[in-house]
Amino acid sequence: MRFSRMLLPTLKESPADADVVSQRLMMRAGMIRKVAAGIYNLLPLGFKVVKKVEGIIREEMNRAGAQEVLMPMVIPAELWQESGRWEEYGKELLRVNDRHNREFCLGPTHEEVITDMVRREVRSYRELPMNIYQIQTKFRDEIRPRFGLMRGREFIMKDAYSFHATDESADQEYRNMYETYCRIFERCGLEFRAVEAETGAIGGRFSHEFMVLAETGEDAIAACDACSYAANVERAEVRAVEPSNEPESQRPVERVSTPGQKTIEEVSAFLKIPREKLIKTLIYETDQGIVAALVRGDYELNEMKLKRTLDSAFVKLADEQKVRETTGAPVGFASPVKLKCRVIADHSVRELRDAVTGANEADAHTVNVNPGRDFKAEFADIRNAVEGDGCPRCAGKLTIKRGIEVGHIFKLGTKYSVAMGATFLDEEGKEKPMIMGCYGIGVGRTAAASVEQNHDEFGIIWPRPLSPFECEIVPVNVKDAGTVNAAEALYEELKGKGVDVLLDDRDERAGVKFKDADLIGIPLRVTIGERNLKQGLVEIKERKTGTVKLVKTEDSAGEVLRTISA
Repeated sequence: MRFSRMLLPTLKESPADADVVSQRLMMRAGMIRKVAAGIYNLLPLGFKVVKKVEGIIREEMNRAGAQEVLMPMVIPAELWQESGRWEEYGKELLRVNDRHNREFCLGPTHEEVITDMVRREVRSYRELPMNIYQIQTKFRDEIRPRFGLMRGREFIMKDAYSFHATDESADQEYRNMYETYCRIFERCGLEFRAVEAETGAIGGRFSHEFMVLAETGEDAIAACDACSYAANVERAEVRAVEPSNEPESQRPVERVSTPGQKTIEEVSAFLKIPREKLIKTLIYETDQGIVAALVRGDYELNEMKLKRTLDSAFVKLADEQKVRETTGAPVGFASPVKLKCRVIADHSVRELRDAVTGANEADAHTVNVNPGRDFKAEFADIRNAVEGDGCPRCAGKLTIKRGIEVGHIFKLGTKYSVAMGATFLDEEGKEKPMIMGCYGIGVGRTAAASVEQNHDEFGIIWPRPLSPFECEIVPVNVKDAGTVNAAEALYEELKGKGVDVLLDDRDERAGVKFKDADLIGIPLRVTIGERNLKQGLVEIKERKTGTVKLVKTEDSAGEVLRTISA
């Protein structure tokens, strides 16, 4: 392709409303343009990258035995009402009415549509298992769309759904998709980790997120430094500390006055003690009644872990009135001592000696509190993991990394098949609900995550598999006939050998062309200038390493082919 014929409007400066690296660079490189909040045009260069991602996904999904379909973006409300998600999903679901005043939504995901399709067509266990996928546009009405393709309202997604007669079959396909996703992201040239994660609004029993590692990532990942264990911080387990043999303190519990001191920081400063000597007592409402949850003062409680520990349908912080009814004090002064409700304490609380808690009365705290002696509790892992925590799988330590979620796989179970009557007849002729799995990849998000991971101060550094072109030819002076002829000859030769090549045939200064080449980030640049041509040479430069080679003009096509296939 010729630069002069492309819609490739590069920018010298970053747009004022661009928040993150990928958004800034993809806009400057002429790949995307904003239409509305969270909605973007993909210009030719950006579209080529997205198609590269799609091609890798499609090849690996087909290789894994999945079948491609295309489902509608506009979905009738009745299907979402059947599953119970019409109201549950919230305002992210964009609802519309047609001319007959029938309700529809723009699909943010397609569990309902695929379940309806399969329940209509599949009746016997002999037709199972099956895995069906699509690559299609979705819409989620995000309250704060930002970061370009990283968190848009309209986006391209690969979503796949599997249907099974047995749990064993569903588990086998989950492993199949796990391995398939690893191949996809490896082929995309990305550094990533598969991490245990929460299932969120999709539902299901367990899931893994696939995170591209980048310092600018929104998500925190806890990863072991010695084994393959990794999990989103909200999901990460922490190895319980073995109970010590340290004797309980003999110091008596004492009440101290702490007027107006409510927060951990305030009490720590007022009493001149480190935060880790405090016990944070939080009062929660659950479907099992009021529960007090305890964590060490320097840690953060994890509500999802608390919910799982209690096996509760919901957990929410109690309001001021409930806190007063439970503790006899305003918010900020709760203590587990003599508290008449169920108490769940994080493992980190077990080892504390002479700790500080509230006093269950306003403007007072209690010192010299010891678990076991002064209060009883059930101990569990209910806090967020932090750097240096023990790995739950081995003797290693957890490190905290930043990541960008680009894929998510779920074991759904029968959540949708039971609600929507997607059943099959087993070998004995008995009707049973199908067991489902769900597997998604954000296509544009993967492209943007690649930019977040691969860039420098000059621009994008595309991994070869995702690059919009394999090679760029830059004739330094298009007014010099020899330079133009050499560039045209190499351009035609490379095209003839199947290389996807961009020829910068613009009448621009060399510096402008070089800056645009670095900005766009094509892996290989061939520079053709008068001085080198006189010696029968051209310059080949690798974008990632900056390595420069001078090769004979007649050998240049072969050198390009060797480099891009290495």
